[in-house]
Amino acid sequence: MIGSLAERVRVREIDPDEGQKLLRIVRRSSGSVVTWRRAQMILLSAQGMPPTKIAEVTFTSEDRVRDVIHNFNGDGFDSLYPKYAGGRPRKFSLPERREIKKIAKSRPSEHQLAFSTWSLSKLAEFLVAEGVVDDISHEGPRTLLREEGVTFQRLKTWKTSTDPEYEPKKARVEHLYAIADGQVTPDHGEPTVVFCMDEFGPLNLQPRPGRMWAGVGGKQTDPKRGPRRRMRATYRRTQGVRHLLAAYDLNRDRLYGHVKAVKGRTRFLAFCRYLRSLYPSDIRIAIICDNFSPHLSTKTDSRVGNWAAGANVEIAYTPTYSSWLNRIEAQFTARRYEVPRFFRTGAPTRIGADRRRS
Repeated sequence: MIGSLAERVRVREIDPDEGQKLLRIVRRSSGSVVTWRRAQMILLSAQGMPPTKIAEVTFTSEDRVRDVIHNFNGDGFDSLYPKYAGGRPRKFSLPERREIKKIAKSRPSEHQLAFSTWSLSKLAEFLVAEGVVDDISHEGPRTLLREEGVTFQRLKTWKTSTDPEYEPKKARVEHLYAIADGQVTPDHGEPTVVFCMDEFGPLNLQPRPGRMWAGVGGKQTDPKRGPRRRMRATYRRTQGVRHLLAAYDLNRDRLYGHVKAVKGRTRFLAFCRYLRSLYPSDIRIAIICDNFSPHLSTKTDSRVGNWAAGANVEIAYTPTYSSWLNRIEAQFTARRYEVPRFFRTGAPTRIGADRRRS
């Protein structure tokens, strides 16, 4: 008897808030490298990349990728932060903690309640009444929510996707990823080559503090010793900053980039023409990018749409405030300190071959 194939490991459904949180972890240059690497794996899995491909991109084994995904599906964001401590098990299970957190972040009016703000006592009574938990003290929600990173705050503005076409755009981006990963056979007229494109910057060349061996100061200072080396000050930067226009070729697993003094629609189109020149004109390509205004066609400037229609190119836009769907985002942090080494201003360069362990 032939057994059925095991289902491909993939992270659970990620909502926009969780996607933005993963993106913030991946983009920052400080913090634990372990956390950053795990968040990168989860973000790539949420974008539809299979574990085999993730292992190649992150320079690790498939088993480790699967373990990270399984742990995230079970423990959420807590699994991204390494914890080496013992102690008794948690009083509430992960599904219960997740439901308590979800209710606490919701509005009471969404549950047909007459008040506008959750107090600890009202939240505890509601959790018991709804059967989320059997019993919980008034201080229980405070301790649990603090552990989950939820605090009582004043109401502020926030960014969530208000795009009315959120689901169709997300589905189209995921379908293009499936084509690039070989999971779906493209229909007639669909792209067979997929690029993920975005801008990174502003970039500026600045010295970084380092360490060195030097003689001690004070009373034991050698009078013949010269001054220690110092870091050059860069208060005045007369050459301005630079912007990296980069594209990640999912088919070749290669990163391409141009460094420009400014970014705009003209530079965006010039970079797109360069990407188009990498493949024969009869091969249809797709460029996935965000809704940054130079990427769009407007009533007063339709150059982007006209060029794409005439160049056999599909430009697929991620939903508003959902740039975490773009696979190139996971590549930018590793380039933060490497880009100034690899580029000359305005010169097209391939840096995929130079990708190294972070």
